[in-house]
Amino acid sequence: MTTSTPPVTLDDVRDAAVRLKGVAHRTPVLRSRALDARVGAETFLKCENFQRVGAFKFRGAYHAASRLSPGQLARGIAAYSSGNHAQAVALAARELGTTAVIVMPEDAPASKRAATEGYGAEIVTYDRYTGDRVALTEALAADRGLTVIPPYEHPHVIAGQGTAALELLEEVGELDALIVPVGGGGLIAGSASVAKGLRPGIRVIGVEPESGDDTKRSLEAGRRVSIPVPHTIADGQALHTPGELTFSLNRRLVDAVTLVSDDEIRAAMRFAFERLKIVVEPSGATPLAALLCGHVERLPRRVGVIVSGGNVDADRFARLCAGAD
Repeated sequence: MTTSTPPVTLDDVRDAAVRLKGVAHRTPVLRSRALDARVGAETFLKCENFQRVGAFKFRGAYHAASRLSPGQLARGIAAYSSGNHAQAVALAARELGTTAVIVMPEDAPASKRAATEGYGAEIVTYDRYTGDRVALTEALAADRGLTVIPPYEHPHVIAGQGTAALELLEEVGELDALIVPVGGGGLIAGSASVAKGLRPGIRVIGVEPESGDDTKRSLEAGRRVSIPVPHTIADGQALHTPGELTFSLNRRLVDAVTLVSDDEIRAAMRFAFERLKIVVEPSGATPLAALLCGHVERLPRRVGVIVSGGNVDADRFARLCAGAD
């Protein structure tokens, strides 16, 4: 284990929280006796499905954008995303009085494109099967003089995402474990930076879909491992390799990663709707699925869960809860 200073620290997350105060929502923490009885632990759900744009992504996008210079803000922001990060950057740009250009795949859900445009962003499309979204965005940014805010590979983005865990721990106090969904790794990297900084003995557990286990494989191998682009209903976690920066943090701080099936995710979405009365998107439901299905080994007494988002349209939500899609 290296002893060099990590790229994101507890103090960085605290600084981000100051910038986000009064801008991002301080989202609720839900409790459920039915859930506690089902899993055999006290559970505390940090509900980022009630965050602005419906997901935790607004925290990182706004924090990173707020740290740009006046000149950078005057020229505008670029980002690549088909979903929550696209909306988050678009809203952050609007809040800061600048413009955003978002590179989105041609087949991005119409509802997500409409929401991104509704926040005032310009959309540039590409073919996800033949185009390189990072290269396209960087070329566009260079041509127009824009600053790129990536979805997770940036210390200010990671620090912003970590404020969700900071709020949770401030509100509920001592936790024995924190369970977090893993996509590119920004949310769990920020969350782990906070959790280990405040509670060194806490276990930080990531959750991935079975077909998208790139972070689990990478942590087991001690290096970044790439997998084929996964097919899963958890589209926010359908990545083929962890971020370089996020992996450098997660290999230090994350204790384990567990996997859930698409059917288990569907069941968790139904449980959240029927028993907790909340709508959770597939990626946001993966930690709950891991709990409900007993995939967390040595489950401790007090457990925090980051419910990362609720961006799923009504038709798809109904199909998923019915076991389709």
